[in-house]
Amino acid sequence: FGSRLSDFCAVRPLLLVAMRVALGAICCAAVDVELTAFDGSTPSHFIEMNDPVMGGQSTGTWTVNDQGKYGVMDGEVKDVPSLKAPGFVAVKCDDTFPDASATASGSVVMTVRSTTPEYTGFKLAIAAGTVSPSYSCRGGSTIPGSRGCFKAPFTVPAGGDFVEVRIPFNAFSDMWDPNTGDQIKTCKEDKDVCPTADALKTIKELQLMAEGHDGKVHLEVKSITASDDSVVSFV
Repeated sequence: FGSRLSDFCAVRPLLLVAMRVALGAICCAAVDVELTAFDGSTPSHFIEMNDPVMGGQSTGTWTVNDQGKYGVMDGEVKDVPSLKAPGFVAVKCDDTFPDASATASGSVVMTVRSTTPEYTGFKLAIAAGTVSPSYSCRGGSTIPGSRGCFKAPFTVPAGGDFVEVRIPFNAFSDMWDPNTGDQIKTCKEDKDVCPTADALKTIKELQLMAEGHDGKVHLEVKSITASDDSVVSFV
């Protein structure tokens, strides 16, 4: 028995090394699905759509900096006189986006910067699993058949460098007030309003919005990616 014990003690360090190598082969590898970027690799044709179509007075522009490879939303949100409430500045991209179903338990990662970090009305909308993205993103589930436009707020920290802003998918909801963009029911309150993996298979529209709060807005966007870093893989 003593001989066997001494043999085991001799090989124990080698066994520990082997176990560490084996465990190291199992890791959490991020699954990233790039939805849009401005380097020509993914859909990036955004168009401006502001509240003057509703009689509002907000102003906004959308341009692409080809040298820096980023999009720029710039403008000012003002009250809509008939509503006596803030309007919106927005841009949208309608396209066929990659299947993002594998990231449903993860987040949207936006690479952004802003000269108006104090603005509190930034929102991202994702139309997914809906027949008519434009209709859904007008109604926010408040009119029949308008489910499937998932919206979430986000903020951008101050600073001159591009940073990653993460919005968990469970922070999105497709039940929100079309006048303010504020969620009527959250994903935490009701799982029925959360974006599902099945819906994220067919993303049809992305919207960047400044709404529900008056003020100047300036947002620069390099990319928007769906990401799930909890997926276990073997390497």
